[in-house]
Amino acid sequence: MSDKRVAGHVFPWKWNLSELKEIEWNGCNVFTCFSCGGGSSMGYKRAGYHVIGNVEIDRDMNKIYNINHKPMYSYNMDIREFISIPDKDLPGELFNLDVLDGSPPCSVFSTAGEREKGWNTEKQFREGQKMQRLDDLFFAFINVAAKLKPRVVVAENVKGLITGNAKGYVNEIVKAFRAAGYVPQIFLLNSARMGVPQARERVFFIARREDQKFPKLALAFDEQVIPFGEVRTRTGVPVSEDTDAFRLMQKRRPEDTCMADINLRLYGKNSGFTIPIVNDNRVAPTLTSGSTFYRGYDAAKFSDGDFINIQSFPQDYNFLDQSPQYVCGMSVPPVMMAQIARQVYRQWLRRPG
Repeated sequence: MSDKRVAGHVFPWKWNLSELKEIEWNGCNVFTCFSCGGGSSMGYKRAGYHVIGNVEIDRDMNKIYNINHKPMYSYNMDIREFISIPDKDLPGELFNLDVLDGSPPCSVFSTAGEREKGWNTEKQFREGQKMQRLDDLFFAFINVAAKLKPRVVVAENVKGLITGNAKGYVNEIVKAFRAAGYVPQIFLLNSARMGVPQARERVFFIARREDQKFPKLALAFDEQVIPFGEVRTRTGVPVSEDTDAFRLMQKRRPEDTCMADINLRLYGKNSGFTIPIVNDNRVAPTLTSGSTFYRGYDAAKFSDGDFINIQSFPQDYNFLDQSPQYVCGMSVPPVMMAQIARQVYRQWLRRPG
């Protein structure tokens, strides 16, 4: 499978879902958990894999996933319910996987959240979802690996998982992988160096089944960064002139990176650190599902196209009635996962000959 390079990037950030039909299958199958909008699924597909099914608890997200991906097997349920399904009631293809993929919900480990206050507690994150604990979902995911026994397991999570008190969870995760019969490696990767127009640092646990005698996986990416000015849409969403945000943005400077920079300069107020201002010469910061993002170029808010572009989502993706910011913010950037999937195939899964 040859590399497709556009402007120096193996996987161009601007692409269409329809292009996946043209990609040759590399012979490997994937099943994905916590599939959300399908960011990781699209990454695997761009790297030549077949994604044959998914598990997703959110009814609306699963509807979007099915509309865009049409999986053979789709389970709209808590992953713990999936684990309880008797093996005889699952399709045989799920017990012959090359890759089990998953992004266990990670907000309780995020450095931008409450972290420790959210551990060992139940929470409902969206209307219609069940109450659930999030800090044990990683272990439930590893239990899926123990059940299905794929050759490789790939799990994505926030950088906060490997900082502070959360480091103890990493040790427990590694132990759980080993108990399930897997040898894990841990990588901290930045999407900005992987062809994604966004600086998004994420932790990846990539584990091989013990009987798969693969060499140590090497992941190092150093692609040229893509500044926001190269990917933003022509116009953003206008800000009402009678708002504080509008008045603050009129006082912006090229060096400002968030609303707090303006508030501190003008009023000495330490507020607005979670409200980014993205200038054309900088790489967009990590996309979150809820915060307001402003464009330094015209003082407007991000358009839907801006969110789609910095997340490397396809231009023809069907979001149904959901917010593109929310769907993209909750998903793995497809180009980021495509880069990883490509290396996992090349270094581990490619058959001889």
